[in-house]
Amino acid sequence: MTKLQFPKGFWWGAATSATQSEGTVPGDGKGENIWDYASTHYRNRFFNGVTTAQTSRFYVDHEADVERMAAIGMNSLRTSISWSRLIPDASGQVNPEAVRFYRAVFSQMKAAGISPFVNLFHFDLPMYLQNEGGWENKATITAYAHYAAVCFEQFGDLVDHWFTFNEPMIPAEAGYLHDRHYPFVVDFKRAAQVLHNIIVAHCQGVAAFRQTQLTSTIGIIMDVIPVYPRSQNPADLKAGEMADLFYTRSLNDAILKGRYPEELVAVLQKYDQMPGAVTADELALIADTKIDLLGINYYRPRRVKARESEPNREGVFSPEWFFDSYDMPGRRMNTSRGIEIYPEALYDIAKKLDRDYPGVPWFVSENGIGIQDEEQFIKDGMVQDDYRIEFLKEHLYYLHKAIQEGSHCLGYHMWTFVDCWSWMNAYKNRYGFYRLDLATGEKTVKKSGQWFKQVVAANAIDYDVEE
Repeated sequence: MTKLQFPKGFWWGAATSATQSEGTVPGDGKGENIWDYASTHYRNRFFNGVTTAQTSRFYVDHEADVERMAAIGMNSLRTSISWSRLIPDASGQVNPEAVRFYRAVFSQMKAAGISPFVNLFHFDLPMYLQNEGGWENKATITAYAHYAAVCFEQFGDLVDHWFTFNEPMIPAEAGYLHDRHYPFVVDFKRAAQVLHNIIVAHCQGVAAFRQTQLTSTIGIIMDVIPVYPRSQNPADLKAGEMADLFYTRSLNDAILKGRYPEELVAVLQKYDQMPGAVTADELALIADTKIDLLGINYYRPRRVKARESEPNREGVFSPEWFFDSYDMPGRRMNTSRGIEIYPEALYDIAKKLDRDYPGVPWFVSENGIGIQDEEQFIKDGMVQDDYRIEFLKEHLYYLHKAIQEGSHCLGYHMWTFVDCWSWMNAYKNRYGFYRLDLATGEKTVKKSGQWFKQVVAANAIDYDVEE
């Protein structure tokens, strides 16, 4: 076994989000967001019909949950503020119960030596804004900037690191193109407008932060997914370029380089898919906006090949017009999720950042493995999740390798702390260091949580290089 030491001050923790963890209780003053609405009105789309009301109960359990974080050695946690909890309706009035709750959470975390990493938006748009057009409506950008300013004012003295958005591609791609998230629209041009407006909102959120006197940092949580073509055949390589262009560079170049890729603009103009409402002032704002810190979420690689058939040109325009997904023979799979396990990609991500987006400090803001029917691994009252430990060790090995070669990675957060509600999958797959009993609300540490405590204490992992 080899001991792989991580840099001094490395962030060891976990990530979650408000909608996925808090739940609701009578009298909390929380307004409805799109997930509250969708999980109720489209309940058949959610695994076992579990709604946002039945999440991991952080709103009522936060004091004990912070103690649980400390018990496994976590020195940081990324969570989010629920916009619809803080500002419940279109009046713009702040909910005092939300202020009390979040200040209590962040204060307790600080007292326990757990650094608050706080994200402003994790997919959960208030319904009063969605009903007026959501992210297609420029007024939502203004509302977001106001919301961000309120957060900085109310909680700025307690938060160490702010983030404007988690995976801003998802509301556009999943909600307006691929029919996975509410409002279940399938229209590329509308999706492109949503993505542009979210990027502008990010910029305005950063601008609001810069107007404060806070000494904390601000950044964003994104995917920088390496694309792996099937072969070196020029047609496969071109497929890889197009997948990267649409799903990585379209967003990341705008955020990290201050401009949209020229190749993307040319393609969208050719197929008449440019968003209609893009102003010169917005493009100038994008060019001028810089972040302090980048979070990277990684779960699976993207493998592609040249298309094997002509797309339906009469159908909805889609990035998939330019490539097919490739199921590589012999790939390792998480059969619970149906996705590939490929730890080496963390090393490739670090190299991609060094090459394409140099100079931005970053950390792994999400990485983890979701397993269905995890109760089958309970022995003596504890989930024996050796598969999770091995998954984390392998990913940390490749991350450590990149750090040794100079990558400016500052930490690693696993998804998630306690098993949480996971969008359309609800509680189908479990991800946490702690197991949640849905019937009783009991939270018990898994073997991986005990292992993680040892990792944090040593600031190192023991790894068999022959594995």
